[in-house]
Order: sequence, then structure tokens, then C-alpha cells
Amino acid sequence: VQLVESGGGEVQAGGSLSLSCAASGRASSITVVAWFRQAPRKAREFVAGMMWSGMRTDYTDSVKGRFTISRDNAKNAVYLQMSSLKPDDTAVYYCAAGNSRVPHPRLNFYEIWGQGTQVTVSS
Repeated sequence: VQLVESGGGEVQAGGSLSLSCAASGRASSITVVAWFRQAPRKAREFVAGMMWSGMRTDYTDSVKGRFTISRDNAKNAVYLQMSSLKPDDTAVYYCAAGNSRVPHPRLNFYEIWGQGTQVTVSS
């Protein structure tokens, strides 16, 4: 399975962006998908995750109420809709996939990673 992100860019604070992650290959093995981000000089952190079935979604506290993760099974795609963006949201955003039982916030629960897409929020 390969993951390819798209949709990053630059936006002013308070604006919105939508990220997409397209999965190719044997996507039937995926049970959980997530978005992580890594800001300069910081560790990669969990942003949002969901079961591929759609039964459960989780968010890190700093994005709750502002970001929404969703998926389109027919397109093998995962999305991250981001609104009310802040400069602190500036980072490279990565799509990740795995076969765990829950959308775990730790990186090592995800076996497959995309190449990342840059999101820059200016003040």
C-alpha cells in the first residue's frame, strides 16, 4: 500500500485547508488511518485518526472542533478538513495507515506513511 498526500499550501490565520490522502495497492489490509504533523525542530505528533470502518475518530486536543477527519472508501481516500487555522498549525502533515484496533496516537502503530505535505499558516 502507498499513501500520497495532497492539498497543502499557505493560508492566513483563521483560514481553511483540506488535505487528501490517496491509498493505492492492497488497501483492504488497512484498519486505521491517521494524520500526523511535524513542525520544525519538533517531534512528529498525532493530529487525528479514525477506523477505516468509520466507527471511531480521535483528535488531539489542540485541533478538536477545528479539524475533521473523514474517508471515502470507494476512493480509498482519507481527508483532513482544517478550519480556524493558527500559525501553530504550521507543519508538514503526514498521512499514515496501519492495522491496529484503534487510531493510536503513537507513531509505531502505523506501518505505512505518505511523503508529507507542507501546511503554512501566516499571522
